[in-house]
Amino acid sequence: MQELTELQARAGHLAVRLLGPVGARLGGERIELGPPQQQAVFAMLVLRRGHVVGIGQLVEGVWGSAAAPRSASSAVRTYVSQLRTALEPDRPLRSGSRMIVTSEGGYRFPMPAVVVDAEVFAHETADRGGSAEAVYERLTRAVGRWRGVPLAGVPGPWAERRREQLTETLAAAREDLYATAVELGRYGEVVTELQSMVREFPLRERSYGLLMVALQRTGRQVDAARVYDEACEVLARELGTQPSAELRDLHRGLRTGRRAEPLAWTGGAGARPVPSSRGVASGDRRWGTSVVGGEAGPHLSVRRSAGAFGHQRRPSTGADRRTGARAAVGGVRRAAAPLPSDIGDFTGRSRLVGEIRDHLLQARSGQHGPAMAVATVTGIGGVGKTALAVHVAHGLRAAFPDGQLYVGLRAGAAPADPAGVLADLLSMLGTPPDRLPLDLEERAALLRTLLADRRVLLVLDDARDAAQVRPLLPGTAGSAVLITTRAPHIAVPGARSFAVDVFAEAEAVKLLGALAGSVRVTAEPEAARALADSCGRLPLAVRIVGARLAALPRHSLRAFGERLADARTLLGELSHGDHAVESAFQLGYRALTSDQARAFRLLSLLDAPDVPLPVAAALLGSEENAAEDLAEGLVDAGMLESPAPGRYRLHDLLRLYGRRLSDSTERAEDRAAALRRVLALLYGSAVRVARTALPGDAPSPPWLHPVGHAGIAFADAEQARAWFRAEHAVLTSAVEQALASVPDALRTAVDLLTLIAVCSLFPSRGHYEDACRLAGSTARRAAEAGEPEYRARALHTRAWLSSLVGEYAAAETDLREALAWAEEAGCARRLHMSGVLLALVLRATGRVGESEAAMARAERFAGDPGDPASPAGFARFVARLHVAVGAERPPTGLPLMTPLMRRVDAHGTSLVNAEGVVRLGAALSGLGTSDDGSWVVVDRLPKGSVVR
Repeated sequence: MQELTELQARAGHLAVRLLGPVGARLGGERIELGPPQQQAVFAMLVLRRGHVVGIGQLVEGVWGSAAAPRSASSAVRTYVSQLRTALEPDRPLRSGSRMIVTSEGGYRFPMPAVVVDAEVFAHETADRGGSAEAVYERLTRAVGRWRGVPLAGVPGPWAERRREQLTETLAAAREDLYATAVELGRYGEVVTELQSMVREFPLRERSYGLLMVALQRTGRQVDAARVYDEACEVLARELGTQPSAELRDLHRGLRTGRRAEPLAWTGGAGARPVPSSRGVASGDRRWGTSVVGGEAGPHLSVRRSAGAFGHQRRPSTGADRRTGARAAVGGVRRAAAPLPSDIGDFTGRSRLVGEIRDHLLQARSGQHGPAMAVATVTGIGGVGKTALAVHVAHGLRAAFPDGQLYVGLRAGAAPADPAGVLADLLSMLGTPPDRLPLDLEERAALLRTLLADRRVLLVLDDARDAAQVRPLLPGTAGSAVLITTRAPHIAVPGARSFAVDVFAEAEAVKLLGALAGSVRVTAEPEAARALADSCGRLPLAVRIVGARLAALPRHSLRAFGERLADARTLLGELSHGDHAVESAFQLGYRALTSDQARAFRLLSLLDAPDVPLPVAAALLGSEENAAEDLAEGLVDAGMLESPAPGRYRLHDLLRLYGRRLSDSTERAEDRAAALRRVLALLYGSAVRVARTALPGDAPSPPWLHPVGHAGIAFADAEQARAWFRAEHAVLTSAVEQALASVPDALRTAVDLLTLIAVCSLFPSRGHYEDACRLAGSTARRAAEAGEPEYRARALHTRAWLSSLVGEYAAAETDLREALAWAEEAGCARRLHMSGVLLALVLRATGRVGESEAAMARAERFAGDPGDPASPAGFARFVARLHVAVGAERPPTGLPLMTPLMRRVDAHGTSLVNAEGVVRLGAALSGLGTSDDGSWVVVDRLPKGSVVR
């Protein structure tokens, strides 16, 4: 713990070590921080000091929302209590703690006198002032603060993310240190270190370049060439790419015997724009260098104009020694735009690029008046927001000559603290650590002062909300801000929002060709389109598939597409190196509250492309108001889309991700209950249609089982038909999924399909065909379940649908099988109703004798027609219901017999007794088409009477 003592500037400071095993000293005394979970709570509170950290955030950080035990909140309170005792051993009993304060549903660490080694490390590595010797000494001291794996032994997703961030930051700092050593001529000292570096981080081209320079300067040209060959092999195998232009140019110089000279490195903080082998996986972000600051360790990219892949030794001037605004911005002006590198294969988005560019250029022209231009780029994870923002920013370098700053805000479970981000920005702009204000507002004011009267473009990537962004905004009209966020709206004054959607098919295929090879895509166009569709045309997914194909030059696109055909393994296939679609989604998911996370998992259960609010409420098992709040929260978090008010949509890959989480988190009975509730909503709505059409006349059990949901109220049958037309995909998904996974859903599915068929709630040929298919699936499920009556009902429903459109052969086949199953079940109502319908079908095809025989058999099971509980009574209800609510005008291509029934018998009794069957059957047998395609009754009704 000696290094912690060295960090204490004066008595009373709390010194905290995170760069190794977690430790703390207060006034020179070692603090016992307790078990690993308690250490995690301590570290989270310390790095967020001055801000309230909710109990839910602590629980998710220590255990993760999926793995948290039920006692997690209680455990957090216990850990806080024990930390208070350790930090304030002399605090009187029942007196309030000064160091960990309970506030607003969480805890706050208000103590300002805290020195954290990770923050000191960040400031030391960000400071580039002074001579190369001074920089070398400062970086040596910073790297020397590390005492092993950061947060060693601390469990939980928060600690794991912090470890990744800190490890990545150490890698960048070591590269800066070795680059400075090379600049100072200390080649021999760094060769061994750089050899270790490339083994540990095999995707960092900067390390390869530095090692090549050091080897060449010590006369080992052959070894330097071997290092380049190794870099080529690793990059091709892992990323499907070739080395950067800088590294290739360095290699050409080695081959010609040219002395390796310092090269300009265009990546962030010297890092090449490919992910580090141990960098933080990110959906939209490709650049792996980070500077730890505040809570979240934001990415802060600084492009350098000279130096051996690192520090540039500049001439010392009076301006450089000042801490004023013009001196600091002057340093930025000499840098050639501190942005991550643009993507060479940036594809599509031309209209959006132009609109954003025009909006930001208004800042220079003064069209915004005294206000600066702010553009907000919104979209789900992996849709390419960062790539778009960086591409736009690179195109505006000339318009903002005083600098371009890039900051990654890491929206997620541990978003970047604005105070820490400001500290990093101010340090980068030349503010010495001893002149850095402690107060957030003072830091924000200093940033505005430094950027006043300057033309600076600030790119704030992956912002969580307006509260995180506002303190970072410049204050003058000459500057502009480009924000990317998953939230659909961020309340920043004057901001204009630009929504980024998935690629169009042509854009997705074009990017695939740019990565995998245009010749391959041209040779297999259908397979290329299928790959794009498998990726949901999500740019990140398309990019991953393209990179994988580039590394597999002998694979056909069709063969690779077969690997993406299985939904169970698709997300696993969409991963390459440090890029993974699932990792992009995790960033958003981890930022959700526990209630929002559960809502996301449940909403992913239904395969429908989008759902209305009532269905969302049914899935969640909540009232509509509460469901709307949860759904809108998911929309704000970028995990759900709202294409129209009251409608919600999941991207296909997000649905797969949510389904995987649901399978591993929700109990099987809870998943089944959610689907059961949706089925009950649909069934209750269909029953409501029937009861509205024939008030007081709807049958009671056992014909239709009790309704467990009130359903949706419709003004009339046409409104009901419109609703079911809009929610056809919901209906199809709910029935199919419930039949497959909910054991007791069979009866509800049968009753629902019966009502939908009888009420003609299928408005088009495609919907009619789906209804027939669902009826067939229900019949098969009934057979598997050993339920002959339900099988007979499902077959009867399909036969009814077939008869409505004149498909009499198919109807007859189903009816004869339904009668056989009804006889096995001993079900009189099935024998009667299917027998009557069979008689009608036979009469319509001109088989009079067979029709009369079928009707005679059916009448034996009719019972008393005046008894609503008899088979004949139920048949009468069904016939009247169809006539009452059936479509007045059938859709194109569907010659429904409903209008004809109204002409023959307005009360529907034609489907009840022998006389009605004869009349309607005779009319159906005379149904033909006119020259214009209209359906007419040619003999039994007046010639040319139009039925459709």
